[in-house]
Amino acid sequence: MLIKKGDFIEIEFTGKISDSNEIFDTNIESDAKKAGIKTTNIKAHIISVGHKMLPIGFDEDLEGKEEGKEYSVEINPEKAFGKRNPKMIQMIPTKLFHAQKIEPVKGMQLTLDGQLVRVLSSDSGRTLVDFNNPLAGKKITYKYKIKKKVTNKKEQIESLQDFLFRQKFEFEEKEGKIIFKAPKEAEQFIKIFSPKFEEILKLKVEFEEEEKKE
Repeated sequence: MLIKKGDFIEIEFTGKISDSNEIFDTNIESDAKKAGIKTTNIKAHIISVGHKMLPIGFDEDLEGKEEGKEYSVEINPEKAFGKRNPKMIQMIPTKLFHAQKIEPVKGMQLTLDGQLVRVLSSDSGRTLVDFNNPLAGKKITYKYKIKKKVTNKKEQIESLQDFLFRQKFEFEEKEGKIIFKAPKEAEQFIKIFSPKFEEILKLKVEFEEEEKKE
């Protein structure tokens, strides 16, 4: 049966910059080793098709495909990581880096205000940084294989926790609901992402404070 929007699938892939053939992302251990990417806990991803859990052009290419077959897709910047935006290259006082005990040097990549940035140049007073995604403006190619459809609801919920929460909470599924059991401080965090769970899984999300362990 062909893959359609809303299906959960287990997928393995390798993403390369089209011009240089450089691997920038993979969940295949052999490709990761070739590219010098850390292989700890590397495994196929479980995603929901059509819900932007992958770059848009990649996500769109999945519909109509078959399990077990290998595919390749080249994606233009507009549907990959976006075009480069000159306005996202900004001059920042170097003292702001020094306040964080960082000595900025050309080529350095670091996280600033939650964004990955690259230092283009720096002197004692000013540092020029690029807030564009490092892959912005580049054509990329994905080679991939859909290993199987994932129909188990528990696995689907776990995969969305990985993608949205970047952590896992205990949960119970019953009567058309997902009840997350977590510390009180996680309640607002869970509520922020509840609409996405409800959109994808068609299940109402509720929060229940977990019992404190003695």
